[in-house]
Amino acid sequence: MRSDTPNQRPVRRQAGLTMVELLVALGIGSFLMIGAVQIYNQSRQAFIINESIARVQETAQFAMDTIEADLRMASNWGRNSRALSVEGRSLSGTANPNALPNDTSCGDDWALDLAMTVDGINNDYDLPCAPLGGQQPDSDVVTIRRASMAPTVPTAGRLQIQTTRVQGRLFADGVIPSEFSPADSATHDLLVNSYYVAANSQLIPGVPTLRRKTLSVQAGAPDIDDQEVAPGVESLQLQLGIDVNEDNTVDRYVNPGDAVYDPDAAGYIPGARVMTARVWLVVRSLTRENGIVDTTRYEPGDVDLGVPDDEFRRMIVSKTILLRNART
Repeated sequence: MRSDTPNQRPVRRQAGLTMVELLVALGIGSFLMIGAVQIYNQSRQAFIINESIARVQETAQFAMDTIEADLRMASNWGRNSRALSVEGRSLSGTANPNALPNDTSCGDDWALDLAMTVDGINNDYDLPCAPLGGQQPDSDVVTIRRASMAPTVPTAGRLQIQTTRVQGRLFADGVIPSEFSPADSATHDLLVNSYYVAANSQLIPGVPTLRRKTLSVQAGAPDIDDQEVAPGVESLQLQLGIDVNEDNTVDRYVNPGDAVYDPDAAGYIPGARVMTARVWLVVRSLTRENGIVDTTRYEPGDVDLGVPDDEFRRMIVSKTILLRNART
């Protein structure tokens, strides 16, 4: 008779995966891995695209905001908005009637032509001061003249304006002109900026960029500085809204440099004033992007820039800006 003790149990063999089971597992794992890699690649590509779009949008927004802030305050001369009431400004045939210290590298009357509050050059660059980084073809130049918003301290060597409600005077010696009382007048810095597009950025070589010639002070004398504003701006276009019958409304839009608003031009319409400005910016990415080809035709303002047919991402932005101080 057979008797089993508690410690005597049948021995079970350890069984592994069969070849079929192993192949099935490898197949399923491979499909899952391929799917995960595809999802990662798609997510990464979407991130790169969104990042590129965001960078182009940020550049466009910053560049437009910079120009807009200047344009909105054009015709601000401190306590009044009448440029023709400011003594010492350029007059017809006399660039600097009061012989003020002045950097004339961008033209004899570049800083002092206050009658031309907003002006420009259409699809060209012909300022005497050379563009830093080379000229970008078919892009406008926008020049804005105004006074600083906040009153400042009289400073020797800086071009400044002393104004009351009815008159003003340019000076640069740091001494308030004697005909003005500090009690009923204010001192403001003269601000002049010429925005243009250079073919080559100094910060990122090979990239077009928005730059500006700006009035500053150096070694105790007026000086013109060249500042880089926004790499990636490829074209700047401007049109000016003109009121020709003094009813405070825009009657026509013209390109910068048009004679209709220039008091020294033969085609000037007496009383014509710049009321608004339309600004277009074409902005591109800083680097090429694989997988895209820009086949869009860009036609900002009055220029046809054609089809780039390259691997840069671009966008065009535009805005109509009201000059706050232009109304009578």
